[in-house]
Amino acid sequence: MTVEKSLEEKQKMAHDRANELKDTIADYREALKDMPFGFKNWPQIQKNQKRIKEYFKASDHDWENWHWQLKNRITTPDVLKELLPIDKQELDEIKETGSKFRWAVSPYYLSLIDPDDPDDPVKKQCIPSINEYLDQEGYDDPMGEEFTSPTAAITRRYPDRLIIKVTNQCAMYCRHCQRRRGIGEQDLATPREQLEEAIDYVRNNEEIRDVLLTGGDGLMLSNQNIKWLLEEIDSIEHVEIKRFGSRTLVTMPQRVDDELCRIFSEHLPLYVITHYNHPLEVTPRAREACFKLARSGVSLGNQAVLLKGVNDDPFVMRKLNQELLKMMVRPYLIFHAKAVKGTSHFRTKVEEGIEIMEKLRGYTSGLAIPHYVVNAPFGLGKTPMLPEYLVSMGKDLLKIRTWENKVLDYEND
Repeated sequence: MTVEKSLEEKQKMAHDRANELKDTIADYREALKDMPFGFKNWPQIQKNQKRIKEYFKASDHDWENWHWQLKNRITTPDVLKELLPIDKQELDEIKETGSKFRWAVSPYYLSLIDPDDPDDPVKKQCIPSINEYLDQEGYDDPMGEEFTSPTAAITRRYPDRLIIKVTNQCAMYCRHCQRRRGIGEQDLATPREQLEEAIDYVRNNEEIRDVLLTGGDGLMLSNQNIKWLLEEIDSIEHVEIKRFGSRTLVTMPQRVDDELCRIFSEHLPLYVITHYNHPLEVTPRAREACFKLARSGVSLGNQAVLLKGVNDDPFVMRKLNQELLKMMVRPYLIFHAKAVKGTSHFRTKVEEGIEIMEKLRGYTSGLAIPHYVVNAPFGLGKTPMLPEYLVSMGKDLLKIRTWENKVLDYEND
């Protein structure tokens, strides 16, 4: 027999439930007090920028010019030691690792590093580690791209979409990069004839409806070359959407200039998939770049990589995704780190990624919950890794587990 509750009783139940819900995120709110993130650290970052500008004798105008940022990337230990406190042992290790794996970091991205934090998560992503040099595990090409490239610039793993690699250049070379084998010692745009061959391939395969321009970094091309590529792709009737894969919004947000936004606004629908890995990378300057793109009609998504010592923490990943939404970037994917040679020190266990997903679902907005995926080896595609919420299934009854680990029956009529 159902007993009708009074309004007062219902409100008391609601208040009790609200207090219960508050308790579920009390540990997260406590962790935020000590967690560094870009907006909180912005005064210190600005001091770092002032110091770096003084070293390069750069004006504020120079700093905001993406060509200046690119030209003045830090690429040698001798310059780096003038901008960060690095002891002799670390300097020698950077030199040794740099002899095997190329590195470069933009002045802007370098400014995000806390010089007083030896465990800084930004530093781990951009400054070479001796772990790279000593690593004997992994593969040069764990995705088997050489076997999934029907033409020189294309990678194709799926039935209706493909990648066109337009350059090998990036504003900063991530230490966990899956394509570090292609960086080389020179920054090279893909030759025009190879791009034309790739576009012809798309034109001749009518099932292709989605084209991703990446590299390297798709936004390292000049505005005019980007305009040409988008015009060519838009002339293909069966292509429905274009995407750019780019980390410049993280490492060099100055790249998002007015001309680029105007070009993008003329070629919608268009998506920019960026690559933020830590809340420290979400800064007021990054937000400015993201807002400019959003106002141009561009949709923004983020692909993070789960990295040991950087973001393998449920609270760090939750804060990252919440910060991304505040600047119009939808968390899209969390990649399990690939088995790339020289990067095994970044790799976590898959169960750690699943635990992070457990601490997202229900604890934050659905918009802040990306998909966690493992790339099946040698080009077999993204495979979702999911917490198990379906406990059992009968003909007319499911047993389910909620985000709070409450197990209950659910009628399946």
